[in-house]
This record gives sequence, structure tokens and C-alpha cells, in this order.
Amino acid sequence: MATGTLRAFSCSFSIIFLLKLNAFSCQQFSISLQQPSDCGAESYFDISSLSCVKCGPNQVNSKSGLTCECQTGFRVLVSNGASITCQQCPDVNQGVTQDGYGCIRCPGSVGVNGKCQCPEGSVLVERDGNGNPLNEARCEACNATEPAFSAPDATGKRCVRCEDSFINSSQSCVCGTSNVLAGGMCFPLNSLPTSVASNVIFGQLTLSLQSAWFSSFMYSSAAACLLFSNRTACQSLGNMCVMNMHSSSTINNDACGLYNTIYRATAAQGSSQDISYWRKNLPWLYYGEQLGLASRVLQNEPLPVGFSFKGAQKNTNIELWAAVYSVRGEFMRWENVGGGNLQLCPDTLTSQQSAFTFGTAYKQSCVLSVSELLIGYPEPVFYDVYLVIQKAQEEKRLLAVPLLNLNQQFNGQFTNQGSNMNNWYLTRRLMLVDTLSGRENSLSSSPRVIRVASNIKIGFQLVPNTQKGQVYPPLMTVAYSDILVTDPSTQSVTVSFSFEYTMDQEEARIKTDIALGVLGGVAVVHSLLKTASWKRRIASPLIDLQTIMKFLVFYAGDLANVFFIITVGTGLYWLIFFKAQQFVSVLLPLPAQEERFVVYVGCAFALKTVQFLHKLFVQLSVDIFFIDWERPRGKSSKHVEGSGEAKSPASPVSIWRTYFVANEWNEIQTIRKIDPTFQVIAVLFFLEVVGFSNLALRDPLSNLRRSPEAYTPPYSLILRYGVASAMWLCIGLIQMIFFTVFHERFVEDKIRQFVDLCSISNISVLLLSHRCFGYYIHGRSVHGHADTNMDEMNTNLKREAENLCGQRGLLPNSDTQTFQISITNRLRTQYDRIIEPINRRNGPSRLVDASANPCEQSTKAYHTMNRFLGSVIDHAHREMDYIVKDKLLFERLIGMEFIEPLDKSIFYNDDSHSFADVIFYGNEAVLLIFDTLFFCVVDLGSQNFILAAVLTYVQQLVFRLIRNGMGRRNLASKTLVDKRFLI
Repeated sequence: MATGTLRAFSCSFSIIFLLKLNAFSCQQFSISLQQPSDCGAESYFDISSLSCVKCGPNQVNSKSGLTCECQTGFRVLVSNGASITCQQCPDVNQGVTQDGYGCIRCPGSVGVNGKCQCPEGSVLVERDGNGNPLNEARCEACNATEPAFSAPDATGKRCVRCEDSFINSSQSCVCGTSNVLAGGMCFPLNSLPTSVASNVIFGQLTLSLQSAWFSSFMYSSAAACLLFSNRTACQSLGNMCVMNMHSSSTINNDACGLYNTIYRATAAQGSSQDISYWRKNLPWLYYGEQLGLASRVLQNEPLPVGFSFKGAQKNTNIELWAAVYSVRGEFMRWENVGGGNLQLCPDTLTSQQSAFTFGTAYKQSCVLSVSELLIGYPEPVFYDVYLVIQKAQEEKRLLAVPLLNLNQQFNGQFTNQGSNMNNWYLTRRLMLVDTLSGRENSLSSSPRVIRVASNIKIGFQLVPNTQKGQVYPPLMTVAYSDILVTDPSTQSVTVSFSFEYTMDQEEARIKTDIALGVLGGVAVVHSLLKTASWKRRIASPLIDLQTIMKFLVFYAGDLANVFFIITVGTGLYWLIFFKAQQFVSVLLPLPAQEERFVVYVGCAFALKTVQFLHKLFVQLSVDIFFIDWERPRGKSSKHVEGSGEAKSPASPVSIWRTYFVANEWNEIQTIRKIDPTFQVIAVLFFLEVVGFSNLALRDPLSNLRRSPEAYTPPYSLILRYGVASAMWLCIGLIQMIFFTVFHERFVEDKIRQFVDLCSISNISVLLLSHRCFGYYIHGRSVHGHADTNMDEMNTNLKREAENLCGQRGLLPNSDTQTFQISITNRLRTQYDRIIEPINRRNGPSRLVDASANPCEQSTKAYHTMNRFLGSVIDHAHREMDYIVKDKLLFERLIGMEFIEPLDKSIFYNDDSHSFADVIFYGNEAVLLIFDTLFFCVVDLGSQNFILAAVLTYVQQLVFRLIRNGMGRRNLASKTLVDKRFLI
């Protein structure tokens, strides 16, 4: 025990020692965090040790905070590059030389910085022509008159020729009182207002801000542009107008007002590049001032080149170039637009280049931090964008791309935010980020407001009815966001860049409306025929509320088919004609234009749901009865107590055949002509694994596989619906053809097997889907009996195979076993009278006879109904007799019987086994369309084929369970078969 305690103590001590050692090691490699701003005035930040180090004697921290410098009045005595030694100048009249290494007697006073100062217009001279230091510094006055025209340079160390504006205005380097001094330039009095509005309007914030940049350079740029035709000054003034969102008003002393004043004043100078809106020496900012010019610019003449997606003349490249200017008006370079220069969001070069493929709906969006924008864009850069046009064997031409600035205002009202093109004012030149105009106090201060191009969109419109891919000139639309800077580290802005392609969709909309009107009218007629047929089949001549509701239900189903045909046709039209076209003749509708299509799909699904639920309700309320033709074959001896005699009653008929047929009917209620599970898996496999979903992307490519590095455009809802619906329908139709042609013929046909089972079981089936209409399966055995042993059964089947017995048909020498029946009202009344006690038992408790035994009632009603229906089939009731005939072709087509059964019921020969209409098998078209719409609606809402497939499978499973469960209950109640025997 002592040994165990010692071991535990040793282990604990070792663990504690290791933890202490680990903590010691962590602390050994840690340093304190210090920044240059933490060092104070007498210390500097050592970039090697990343810590603050105290300066030497008579030294202070430099402006950078990374070195030390001598105090005022001290010169550098020794410097070895790493440290310095400072010494005070011995005479109070001496100042430190400009280089900081000597002391010199000043000709005048010593400045606050400890160095000699000269009066204005003079330069300080501390060395002779050979570079030797003077004993006393001199102040040399610059000659401001002709011919020298000199003035001190910015450093004050040498005389240089003064600015030309001074010489031109006053013939000296001094701006006289009759002239105007602005921005370091001298101007004579002119037509420009001397008081300018240097404020910037931030319309989104309803804020007018006094800009330090505008105050410093707006008037000088305008005056130099007007008086001296200074091209850089003109560009600078144009940039200020762009920073003010091309906005103008009735006053003419803001940036754009000054530009327009100069534009009108220089009309005699002519235009540049033979473009009337482009004044010589001025930047091109506006497409005129009149309303209605936008439509003439954008839709007057198409581009001389066309676009094509395929073939030898394939042309999908959009080449844009931009002339780039600095904020000061200097031309910087020509840039090929596409390397991310107009796209603020970071992305791969491959993805960014995908934007310039014609027909690809490109959209890139991201969220940028305000602090990153402040660091990355200290000054705005301006772009004049051009589209490169080059025909075969011709030189390149540049087409100016017009700009629609959504932030542009006139007299405080936004002019370009409406949809009417005739009210737009098109402009030129844009910027991406402006962190300069929002600085109020000084140019070095932080901006109070910044402006970001949050949405840039380049749009192409297809020329109507073109077959050669002709488009109108592109339009660049830009929207700016005004951000009031409060906390840059937490503030952000969402930006986007996109390409958009449009065409006039009015013709397509009109054709769709015409198709909808025509097919809708056909649907009304068809629904009226269905309603009339339904009225005849229920033997009710009155038009009541039930009739109207039935018509609406029928019309809902037919109208759902109309919407389904139109939407599938529309989806396939755009899928085929857009993806397969060589020369561009159609372009996809925009997402906003797809809303009408989505509404049609929603209507189709809602109406088809009504039809499906109605079909389900009808199937769950079908009247059904199994007619057992079996008769007792002999007598059974039964001893009666109290007497010595033995009576011989008829031997009972087995009920198991009826139970067996009922179970088979219960099983085939939900069989379909397709395999729903395989349908879902196959559709999902082709869409996601094979890659058919890529056909729904908004680009001209028809490749099923895409490179992971390639840009993935957004999906078109119309194409997505077209691909999904076509895939679902094609696989469904292939399954139906396979099951009909091969599986049912060579493997298993459960419908015909059920009819055969009825014949072998000696049981007929009566189905009443309407009050006086239904179906009859004649299962009366040609052998007379079905309750037999195996040997006799095999013998009977062999005789039937060798045609040694009669045929199975209802009529002699006929094989027709299935019929559509239209019964008389008298027959239906008698049917209801027999089944009434059972229906009363299932009804309200006040109608139930408490003294009656339910089992006895069911048994009695079963035998009564069996004898009654058997006698009707055997023509035993002359007043309820029937005839057998063929249906007319037109009756089959419209689903309506022309002859009303007044005296005799009518049995129509039905070799197509249409009794399957009361189960899922005969309603495969409704189920297939409903599943298709369900799958597509879920996908359109979620943009996820996998989720749509899963939910569709769950939906199929749920409705199959409902149909099985409630169908089993209906079967038990209508056939009087105990549901405990329905397995």
C-alpha cells in the first residue's frame, strides 16, 4: 500500500513538473506588443527588436517614429548610420544648415525650426558654386520680371521659371490685384463665376458636403481649361463632375455647371473624332441635353458585326478597352477591360474573363470592408470604356459605350431611375471608388463619406427578328452607394458586376397568350363534355351546385394540362433554340421576365393537385362487389339432435376464393405503368451525374461536363424547368413503353392476370365508379366449378387450352370478359336497397338498429346481393335486363355514352380493360404529370434537384400509403369482406 502511494505521488509530481516546464517554455518565447505610436517623444521604435528604444542626449523621435533626430538648434556631429551624436550651435544667431550637419550665421532671423529663413520671393544660399560652406548664409531674390520670370521652387532652395499662367496674366511672377489667384495659378477676370459651389451632393444620404478637393482645384481647373485650353485641367474638371454623379442644376457654379459653361463657350473650337458631343480639349461626359436621345443612341443602329455561338464564324468574344485617367486629369494608359479593373470583387482570372463571353449571364458579387477600400483606393481612377469592333481584314474601331448613372440628379431629382428610356440622360466616364471628394477639412484628413460603384451592369439588346446575331450598342449601367464613414473596421458594402443580354419578349408573350386562350377554350369545351357525361352516368338531369363544382374540378384538370403543355413547350423551345443556334437569334428571358412563366408552372401544379385529389377521392369511394358463381356440388350429412334422422343440406361454398380475389384487387390498386423508385433515381442520375443540369445554365455552352475552374453562371428557371420536365417525361414514357411492349407481354401483366384469376376463381367483379356507370369483369368459370382439387383444376386448364370447352366471354362464343356498363336507374335503386342496412350501420348511431347482429346483417346482405347480381347477369329480371354492344369510336374519343339506359342496361365490350381507371394503373398520365410538376416546383423553389427528388419520392410514398389504406377500408365496406382478411 505504501508503494502504491509513493508511485501515485511520483506520477503527480512528474505531471506538475512537466506542466510548469511547458509554461516556462511558452513564456520564454513571448514578447510584449509595442507599436511606434507607443514610444513617446524621447524614444523610437526599433524595427529589429520590435520594441521602443530611448533616444540619445539632445535627440527626439522623428516624424516616422523609426529613428531619432537632433532637437531644434542642434546639429549632427557624428553619424554612423545606426546612431547619431548631436551638438548645439554655439551662437544664438546661428541656425542649423538645411542638411542638418552644420551651423551657419543667418542673414535674418532664425525660424522656429532652428534654420535660417528668407523673405518671400528669395532663396536661401548656404554654399558657394563649388559647394564650400559660407560663413554667413545669403538670401538671393528671384527676378520675377522679364526676361527671368523666376520664383522660388517648392523647396525654397533655387529660382525656377514661374507658372505660365502668371506670365500670361500679369507678365510677371506676381498675380496682380486685377487677376484671380486660385490653385497656384493666376487667371485674368473671365466669364466664370469667382465663387464656386465646391460641395458634393450625396443623394442617398441627403447630404451636401464641402469638399476640400473641390475647394482647392475646381475653379483653377475650370479657368485653366477655359482660358488656356489646358487639357489636363479640362480632364480634372470633368472628373469632378463625375465625382458629383454628373448631376447639375439651374445654378452653374458647381462642377458640372462649370463644365457645361465651358462646353457652350468653346463651341467654335469644334468637336473631336467627328463626334458632336465630344468638344475639342474637353472630356466627353454627356450625350446631349435633350430628352429622347437615349433611344436614338441605343436603338437607332445595330453594331456592324454579329455574334454566333457555333460554326466557322463563331464569335462570342466581347473586347472592351478603357482610357484611364487620374483624378488630376492625367492620362495614365489604355487598359483591356477584363483583368478585374472594373470588377471590385476578387476572383480568379478565368472566372473574371468569363464575363466577356457573349450570351453568358455573368454576375459577380461580394461584400467589401470599408477599411480595405480606404487603404486600396486613396484616390479615384476614371475610365472611358469602348467596345472594340473589328470586321474581317479591317482595322480596329472603338465604339464608345454609353453610361446610365442611376445616381444622376437634376435640380435634386433622380433622372435615370425610371424605366422609360426617353427620360434618360446618357453619360460617359465612371469611377469605382471615391474616397477623395468626401474629405472636408483637408486633403490629408479621413473622408467623412465615401462613394462606391456598388452595381455595374453591361447590357446587350438583340435586334428584333435578326438571323445574324446583330445587337444594338451596349449600355453600361452603374449605381453608386454613399457610405457615411463611422467605423471603417466594421462597415461594409455589397458590390456586384454583371453582364445582361435581352431581347424583345413581347412577341413570345403574345404567342403564349394566344396559345393559352385557344387551349383554354378547348379545355372549357372538354370540361363541359366531361360534365355532361358525368351527369348522364349519375342519371341526374338537374343542374345544381354539385354539377357546377364538378365542372370546376374537371376544368381544373383540363386547364392544368393546358398550363403544363404551354410551360413544357416554352421550356423546350428556349432550351433547343438558345442552346442549338449558330447565329444568335434568340436570347433567354431575364429572371424578372421569368416570373410570368413561374406563375404558369404554379397554376399548373395547383390545378393538377386538385385533379389528382379528386381522382383519389373517386377511387376511394368506388362501389365494388364480387359475384361468386360457385354453387354447392353435393349434400353433406348432418345429424339433428332429438331425432334419429339425418338431414342432408347443401354443402357450403368456400369464401376463400372471394377473399383471394379481394386481396389481389387490393394489391393492384396502386400498381403503375412505371416504377416510381427507378424513375426518381434515373432522373437524378441523368441530371446530376451525367450532367444534363448544366444545360440549364445561362450561357451558350451545351457541354454536359464543366471544368471546376470555369465560371458557373446562374441557372435559368425556364431552362431548368425544361430540362427537368423533359427528363422526367422521357424516362417515364420510356418506362411506359417498356412495360407495355415488353414487360406486360413477356414477363407479367397484372391487370390481365387479375381477369384470368377471376375466371379461375369463378368470381365476377362489378365496379360502379358512378351511380349508373361502371365496369364489369365476367369471371364465370367455363367449367362450372372452381372449388376443386389440384387434379381437377389441372384437367380443366388443359381442356381450356385445347379448346375442349366453352369460351370465357359473357356471350356465347366470345372471349370478351371486361365491359363498361351503363345501368338503369331501377337496377341501381335495387342495388342501393340491398346494401342500405350496411350503409346505415356505417352511418350515424341513431340510424343503427341495436338489436341487429352486424355479422348476420353483412352475411345476409352479401348473399342477397350475390343472388341478385347473378340473376341480373343471367337475364332473370326482365325489368332489369341488359344488352351487349360495341361502343362507337366517337363515344370512346369523348368518353361519353350517347344512349341513355332507360329500359335496359347496356354492357359495352371493353377489350382495353378500362376498369383500370378506378385504380392508379389507368391514371398514369395524371400521376406522371403530377409527379413532374411536383418535382419541378420543388426544384424551382430550392434550385436543388436532389431535394426535389427526395421530396417527390416521399410524396409518392405517402399517397401510395393513403391509397392502400383507405382503398382497403373501402374494399372491405363495399364488398362485405371482413378487412381482417385483406392482407
